[in-house]
Amino acid sequence: MARVVNSRIRLLLLCILLVFAALLARASWIATVRASALSQMAQIQTKATVILPAGRGTIFDSMGTPLALGEQATTVFADPRQVLHPRPEAKVAARVLGLKASTLYPLLANRSLGFVYVARKADPNLAAKLAKLKLAGFGFYGEERRTYPQKSVAAQVLGYAGVDNKGLSGLELQLDSSLRGRPGEQIVVRDPFGRPIKIEPVTPARPGKAVFLTIDDTIQANAEQVLRQTVAKWGAKSATAIVLDPKTGAVLAMAEAPSYDANNFPSVAANFERNHAVSDFFEPGSVFKVVTIAGALSEHLVTPNTKFTLPYSIQVADRRIHDAELRGTETMTVSQILQRSSNVGAVTIARNVLGQASLKRWIKQFGFGEKTGIDFPGESPGLLPSYWSGSTIGNVPIGQGISVTAIQLASVYAAIANNGVWTQPHLVDHVQGEKPPAPRTRRILSAGVDHTLLQMLKGVVSDAGTAVGAEIPGYTVAGKTGTAQKPGPNGYEPGKYVATFVGMVPASNPSLLVLVTVDEPHGAIFGGIVAAPAFAQIAGFDLQYLEVPPDQKIP
Repeated sequence: MARVVNSRIRLLLLCILLVFAALLARASWIATVRASALSQMAQIQTKATVILPAGRGTIFDSMGTPLALGEQATTVFADPRQVLHPRPEAKVAARVLGLKASTLYPLLANRSLGFVYVARKADPNLAAKLAKLKLAGFGFYGEERRTYPQKSVAAQVLGYAGVDNKGLSGLELQLDSSLRGRPGEQIVVRDPFGRPIKIEPVTPARPGKAVFLTIDDTIQANAEQVLRQTVAKWGAKSATAIVLDPKTGAVLAMAEAPSYDANNFPSVAANFERNHAVSDFFEPGSVFKVVTIAGALSEHLVTPNTKFTLPYSIQVADRRIHDAELRGTETMTVSQILQRSSNVGAVTIARNVLGQASLKRWIKQFGFGEKTGIDFPGESPGLLPSYWSGSTIGNVPIGQGISVTAIQLASVYAAIANNGVWTQPHLVDHVQGEKPPAPRTRRILSAGVDHTLLQMLKGVVSDAGTAVGAEIPGYTVAGKTGTAQKPGPNGYEPGKYVATFVGMVPASNPSLLVLVTVDEPHGAIFGGIVAAPAFAQIAGFDLQYLEVPPDQKIP
């Protein structure tokens, strides 16, 4: 019996020795062969690399007023595996942060996740209140929230940046590479319970560059106010205005109505977010007549005093062209044709004097059908006729069958205001630390022809012209009206028009070019009635604000 007991003891000792030997071998293997890999695993479990977001650059207007800037916010997150009581903690967090507990609870209760957002870019004061409660599993880090302190001012121009501070539209998108900066990194060391005990900086974040625009927020805000009043007065669908410095191409205002508060961009309809001045095209109507007149003057085919005998209407292929107002056969000079905006006169000069080939050449010379190259995303080149039929020569000279953008049209008239030199329009003056590129320029009219055309455009804003409503006391105004029926899928749509006026002031030495276009006005349709008074309000305010001296005596 003793021998059996001893044998069993020896067997037990042998088993114990074998187990210890195995454990020793395992420990030796872990300490040598697996040491490096396990060390890396331990570091991964105790150390985490945290991305430090870079501050987004501020967008300023031309006077240094911030239009888009970063505001301090706090992001609240949680590790559901460390949350002890998901339901009560969800109720507490929801109450403090103004959230719905029913939405938050499923996130905190899902222990398969190691990270969930509780509130992205929350109010830092509310987040601080929550942090004082020391809820298990909750964490906090600072972030920047993009805000637009001027709210609706230049909303369509600025666009917006999303929750990750990435530009999604407008200048925020166009300038994203300059504004976004470079994110940094830091390492957070945690204890076995996941609590941070040490932060090791690695790479500091580099903030984005500031951007300075050509837009003046006072001029912009006034233009938007005038457009809102104009849209309300005429029950219009929308309205657009552009204010340009014709000598430099700087856009002082690019306004839309209706507009929206840029801080509310996620809930705004896409149509309100569009910058119609750059992305949309429309048939210009009679404002396009300067192309025909300028071409005929430049080729020395007519002078301002050349006379034409014009019936009320003429036949062009399968179309009947007539003037806006019923009249008998009259003799008009070229100046009077432009002043009174005679459709028959413009078509007569285009068809019988200038010719189709030359008209096409002058359309290209003025830059229609091509992008201006303005520093804004999504610019449209407009739309030229795909082919010329027999009636096209009766449509295009009066601004039908061809479509332009507001910025194209404004830049062409700015060239007329600038001694015949076209200057590329631009919204950005400069980016912090970078030399601004020089705007492209090119001559589209000789100085002599341009001077003649400018004098003729003065006649439009007179008792005999179509834009008496554009007059500004103390200043001479030159410009042109346009009234165009809107095309639809089955031809022109009855009762739907675009009314336009584009003018320059003071006409003796233009400092401002202002374009106003009103989409689908009701009660009146003509540019001289609907758009010209809005031009006078916008330009009149700007002249006083910029302290431009009058160029004529007030009677």
